[in-house]
Amino acid sequence: MTKNGSPLQTLAIEIAVPIGVYYGLHALGASIFLSLALSGVVPLARTLHQFAKDRTLNGLALVVLVTNVVGMLLTFVSGDARMMIAKDSLGSGITGLVILVSACTAAPIMTKTIQPFLTRGKAENEAAWERLSGTPKFSRIMRLTSVIWGIGFVLESAARVIGAFTLPIETMVWLSTVIFVGAFAVMMVAGGKVAEQAGKLIAAEAKADVRPLVAA
Repeated sequence: MTKNGSPLQTLAIEIAVPIGVYYGLHALGASIFLSLALSGVVPLARTLHQFAKDRTLNGLALVVLVTNVVGMLLTFVSGDARMMIAKDSLGSGITGLVILVSACTAAPIMTKTIQPFLTRGKAENEAAWERLSGTPKFSRIMRLTSVIWGIGFVLESAARVIGAFTLPIETMVWLSTVIFVGAFAVMMVAGGKVAEQAGKLIAAEAKADVRPLVAA
């Protein structure tokens, strides 16, 4: 995860890129199993890189990797077209559930995802982030951000699964992607609005820390 990346860049790499690789390869004629396997290369590489670098796990990339593996296993137990479409939607649903569960812990998954956007690679912002981490107000904002993304993924996944079993297959082939992209855009806007509150706290904390040095 880059220190100066935006949430859009980070989420694109960790979620949108694997999904895009899957749909792209599958559209070109690759099997579902091969498409899933190759789409897991990016989250696997990012998970291994972060672990090798600082001995921590990239939570969101790890979730995407696990859902890919689950998806590959499911290809062996179902050949039904509707089930295959529903399976494609389960990944984001599982991701959403994991994000929601993490919101109830001391380390919501989305915290590390939005940190680069809020700190923008500036040392004073990084220091302010560390001082604010764990404080009640800052923690509430981090949890709310994870709740927004978690609920968003669960709802769009549910909509696509329901559509897979109620709408014509030909319709869901394109509508599934439209639902995901639309939901992703809404989550970006809603999550970004909440994250702005944390950004203001960081800016204020950074200024407060600098004033004594200036006065000296």
